[in-house]
Amino acid sequence: MIFGAFERMVSMRYLRARRQEGFISVIAGFSLLGIALGVATLIIVMAVMNGFRQDLLGRILGVNGHLAVYARGTSIADYDDLAERLRQLRGVASATPQVQGQVMVTVRGKATGGLVRGMRAADLAARPLIAENIVDGSLAEFGDDTVVIGSRLAQQLGLLAGDQVTLVSPSGTTTVMGTMPRLKSYRIAALFQVGMYEYDSTFIYMPLQAAQLFFRLPEAVNAVELFLDDPDMTLEVRREAQAAAGEGFRTLDWQQSNASFFNAIQVERNVMFLILSLIILVAAFNILSGQTMLVKDKGRDIAILRTMGATRGMILRIFFLSGASIGVIGTAIGFGLGLVFVENIEAIRQALQALSGQELFAAEIYFLSHLPAEVDPVEVAQVVGMALFWSFLAPLFPAWRAARLDPVEALRYE
Repeated sequence: MIFGAFERMVSMRYLRARRQEGFISVIAGFSLLGIALGVATLIIVMAVMNGFRQDLLGRILGVNGHLAVYARGTSIADYDDLAERLRQLRGVASATPQVQGQVMVTVRGKATGGLVRGMRAADLAARPLIAENIVDGSLAEFGDDTVVIGSRLAQQLGLLAGDQVTLVSPSGTTTVMGTMPRLKSYRIAALFQVGMYEYDSTFIYMPLQAAQLFFRLPEAVNAVELFLDDPDMTLEVRREAQAAAGEGFRTLDWQQSNASFFNAIQVERNVMFLILSLIILVAAFNILSGQTMLVKDKGRDIAILRTMGATRGMILRIFFLSGASIGVIGTAIGFGLGLVFVENIEAIRQALQALSGQELFAAEIYFLSHLPAEVDPVEVAQVVGMALFWSFLAPLFPAWRAARLDPVEALRYE
């Protein structure tokens, strides 16, 4: 073994300081606590940031396609032929013709904005994120003059499945009396809740033919939405889709649509990692200062050990092990604490929310209805490795100074 039994015994005894050395023990305790909290906090924050990104990505790509093809004009007339050509591309799982448009939703004097997606009933039923999250009503009733809306939109307007809702188009009908708003009432067939506030509060699904009639696109659509087998193939499939569609079309993938959003998450994640890493660095400096004080306090002991035959290497290993043990134990505690916290993070959030009486994770702000967390083993290994690196580096200088101590000078005034 690198450390002998005698070296381990002496270093552990130095960690258990006597009453007159209590201040050194306090510094060691704070150093251990700082390392543990730093490692645990980094694991928790990185897991939450990863979970937040993955959950958002899963919901965004579950409601929106990986790729969309739009006409450079106003509409796509031969949309079924275009959709069939796109389905033949390698990596394309589905191609769904749609009519997309913004509307005003009104009911009993209340009004809010909404985004209509007109699509066939079979295409809507084939989307698991919608079909498997119906909270009221049934998709079986999705047909002419019916709509499926988000649960939070229904909550804002006080609606349930079976109620009537009026949609107002932003482009009105021109008459001799001026422009008249175009509006129509629809029955709510079902309510969905995907768990992302933006979609639950704005999205409205309408049968394709009804949307074509409402937005005045007879026998046409304005988008074809593609789902891929692998989202990472988006760039490659996008080139092929552009070639298959031709010059009169443009393509837009999910990375372009949400670039600023995910870039902001990545920047925030990197900054949080850097800031929280300073906790571990401060704890490492505490180890350094504590070990420096310990070496100064144990000067006579070092001199006696040297005169009894202890080598400089033994003295260096004793004080290195004494300081590194603080970091290793703190890292182990932080590792376990962080994983336990991440495993129960939603229950902890609910408990803190119940105790404080305040909402700690507002869906209106964070877009999600629960606190996600996903542990990345590589990131955890990086955090643990960084903590161990600083834990091993901090006691090196005090241990080197202890090994260089001259026994004669240390005992001169004793």
